[in-house]
Amino acid sequence: MKVKKYEKILILSGTLGDGHMQAARAMLEASALYRPGMVVEVVDFMSWIHPYMHTFERYCFLLWVKHFPSLYGYMFQKTRRDNSLSRLLKQLRSFSIQRMVTLLQEANPTLLVSTFPPAAAAISLLKAKGLIDVPAVTVITDHTDHSYWIHPHTDLYLVGSERVRLALQRRGISKTIITVTGIPVRPAYNQTLDKRKLRVKNGLSPKVFIVLVMGGGEGIINKSFIDQVNSETLPPDIHFNIICGRNEKLMKRLQGEFQNRPNVQIKGYVEDIHEWMAMADVLITKPGGLTTSEALASRLPMLLFQPQYGQERDNADYLISAGAAWELGICQLQSQLQQLLNNQEILSEMKEAARKLMHKDSARLAINEILNVQQHALNEKWDSPEQHLAFI
Repeated sequence: MKVKKYEKILILSGTLGDGHMQAARAMLEASALYRPGMVVEVVDFMSWIHPYMHTFERYCFLLWVKHFPSLYGYMFQKTRRDNSLSRLLKQLRSFSIQRMVTLLQEANPTLLVSTFPPAAAAISLLKAKGLIDVPAVTVITDHTDHSYWIHPHTDLYLVGSERVRLALQRRGISKTIITVTGIPVRPAYNQTLDKRKLRVKNGLSPKVFIVLVMGGGEGIINKSFIDQVNSETLPPDIHFNIICGRNEKLMKRLQGEFQNRPNVQIKGYVEDIHEWMAMADVLITKPGGLTTSEALASRLPMLLFQPQYGQERDNADYLISAGAAWELGICQLQSQLQQLLNNQEILSEMKEAARKLMHKDSARLAINEILNVQQHALNEKWDSPEQHLAFI
């Protein structure tokens, strides 16, 4: 049977954390580059469903994660597997069925893609009720098999690693509807960049050891970090590039803290983050799925800051066990950097581990698999008891 060529993909994403939307945009860019005749639309699921409340909901969620991480971690673990609690939470619908139907009628997609668990749940419910009959793909944006990603009537799962594929299979999901593409990152990460030329372009010495710091607003840059960077015992050939994103308050505070440190460069939002990664020798970051996937694509060793809970712990375990990252003890920042600076063999091993984990052209691979989703559905109709329990 000849597989139909689809013309429009609707990607439903969300902004509870940046990674879901970054993955969606990576696939949007890849489709424009490799499939220029195809229409792809990205919609913020929470913004559409709750147009007046989504900003407040995001604020509350981030406060919960920041101030009560142990509670978040407890709930994550309690609902990791399909059980009475996870099924109860799935039944507590946080969206209007009518608004979802209106969205789909207006967009009129031929393929549905979710990079956000609540969106995957909404699509699954609509299909269960017979309100839509469109192939549905879920792109899991962390190295986790948490139950909030798994829903009935999903035609294809795109996952970031073999580890997740095997975990989903252990849950009874057919291997025919799981494909390892890597977590989608922007096509810009496929380029081979010249580190020396990039450093010269940005006024940086080719000889210094560059530490790229991302996610400073998430607690990485605390008093201990500032004191160690300002310390006279820090080797002078270590240079810090600190990316603050759109957090202007943090950027101004750090500009004051490091005003007398020529080896510290503070930047706000940068579009060409792939170039900053290519210039760096090591990345300090929280272990989010997207940022760490970008680092893998750049073959950049990582120091992961306090991976305490939930999907961040899953991501960190995956990267550390593979040898591409270390867990950062913020009080040991100087000693860990000194160890990497003095031992190029360790850095080389971490780069090689990152190379083995990376998935070249992950966003293009994802788009190709999405377009072939009908064939996946034809290969095997999934009939997992665990999935059917989701909406009982």
